[in-house]
Amino acid sequence: MTPQAKLIFTISLILGTTITISSNHWVMAWTGLEINTLAILPLISKSHHPRAIEAATKYFLTQAAASTLILFSSMTNAWYTGQWDITQMTHPLSCLILTSAIAMKLGLAPFHFWFPEVLQGSPLTTGLLLSTVMKFPPITLLLMTSHSLNPTLLTIMAILSAALGGWMGLNQTQTRKILAFSSISHLGWMTIVISYSPKLTLLNFYIYILMTTAIFLALNTNKVLKLSTLMTTWTKNPPLNMMLFLTLLSLAGLPPLTGFLPKWLIIQELTKQSMAPAAMMISMLSLLGLFFYLRLAYCATITLPPHTTNHMKQWRNSKPTNTSIAVLTVTSTMLLPISPLILTTI
Repeated sequence: MTPQAKLIFTISLILGTTITISSNHWVMAWTGLEINTLAILPLISKSHHPRAIEAATKYFLTQAAASTLILFSSMTNAWYTGQWDITQMTHPLSCLILTSAIAMKLGLAPFHFWFPEVLQGSPLTTGLLLSTVMKFPPITLLLMTSHSLNPTLLTIMAILSAALGGWMGLNQTQTRKILAFSSISHLGWMTIVISYSPKLTLLNFYIYILMTTAIFLALNTNKVLKLSTLMTTWTKNPPLNMMLFLTLLSLAGLPPLTGFLPKWLIIQELTKQSMAPAAMMISMLSLLGLFFYLRLAYCATITLPPHTTNHMKQWRNSKPTNTSIAVLTVTSTMLLPISPLILTTI
């Protein structure tokens, strides 16, 4: 793909995201989502591999269906109430359809099946965009309409996402699929608290973007697509592998790392809202995710490949690690001590 084409698609992604997050009218929000979808498709299918083409087709069909549902829910609401404003979504049927549509856009259970397959067929850099930037417009719509949506339905979907994200990630050996199920699980944490504290959802989303970007860039630097490859990269860049180990534990939500902060605040908020059983369930389900994060972390730093087999060791890179990776990994692991400052800003 030529640099000019990449530039056009990147500008289109930024434009689509900006239009959606800054609009008050449903048609403008829908237009932004469509621009985003059309801009990311060439980036998914740029390798021309059959798996990449399949991923692009699945992505297009799912996102087109979700966009149609968003437009249909807004038209239904306008038909009954005369309102096209995003924050004025009041009709119960429209709210139900909108919940399904945004869940499909985000890859929230039970509409999550497309996401691991699409991420598996995409390059790591495109996978990073799909896991972070592409989730920003739907999350914004969810935040703007959260006061109108059914909290019980959102809680059920959140717990289901945490359960399926943890359970289905257990037997995976492909790093992109593991990160896809990790994303589904994290979306569960964001959704469960959105009706009670939208700011906490946003904080969780920002910290998730920080940690996921650091992991994707680290894996891309070492060209890691499978766990077996991850085991042999310890000679290639030991400092980066060490930081990858810590970032994975942070993504799992272990104290005293950054990833513990949103989980701690969400459990606290749910307990205040008399939702202790839901908080306990989602906390227990996050242990499933902890298992595969630990397995990834173990493969990255501790496991030595078997000495009986002949394999080519990857020797160290002559070029230094990217500065952005260094900054991201440090912030992904060491923000917990300044949590009072973070809390004053939200």
